[in-house]
Amino acid sequence: MNWDWGAVRDFMPQFWEGLLVTLQALVLGSLISFVLGLVWTLLMRTPSRWVRWPVGVFTEFVRNTPLLVQLFFLFYVLPEWGLTFSALTTGVFAIGLHYSTYTMQVYRAGIEAVPAGQWEAATALSLPTARTWQVVILPQAIRRVVPALGNYVISMLKDTPLLMAITVLDMLGQARLFSQEHFRFTEPLTVIGVAFVLVSYLASVLLRTLERRLVR
Repeated sequence: MNWDWGAVRDFMPQFWEGLLVTLQALVLGSLISFVLGLVWTLLMRTPSRWVRWPVGVFTEFVRNTPLLVQLFFLFYVLPEWGLTFSALTTGVFAIGLHYSTYTMQVYRAGIEAVPAGQWEAATALSLPTARTWQVVILPQAIRRVVPALGNYVISMLKDTPLLMAITVLDMLGQARLFSQEHFRFTEPLTVIGVAFVLVSYLASVLLRTLERRLVR
């Protein structure tokens, strides 16, 4: 293998640009998936089947459709309906929406794991429903689901290279661009491979730290 440190040095400016885009997609996509996942969960617990049924159908459809298909649909079809967004915005929303259907299941499990006595205690204290969710149920449920949510953050990181399919220059997009311009593939692809490992490790450390703080 003809390894060239000069190619690594030349690739670094593009690498940092790609890393920033990847981290933006990861952080914003995670926030969207966490919020939307909780919204889907709460809507599925409403008494009305006219709310539960469409939400259930929509989330099943999204969960059972490849993320790449959703990326293409949002990027190429929405402009035909007059809705035009940047490639990065479209990609972030697609990742957040796709993974919200998985975090929804995580929240559901966390809520169902809250002891029945907590619901009964809130009822005995005559707490309003919104207050019961806010101060009794959700804090306990979210504390239980942090490890599972963390696993999906790592999965989202590994799916960010799909954004390259809609012209987003993330780490892989920058590596491909550099490779095409300089005819060097080994160095840029090795660099981003190591970067994915390091970012995954740092994310897991941060999530374990958050989990320990919530358990206290």
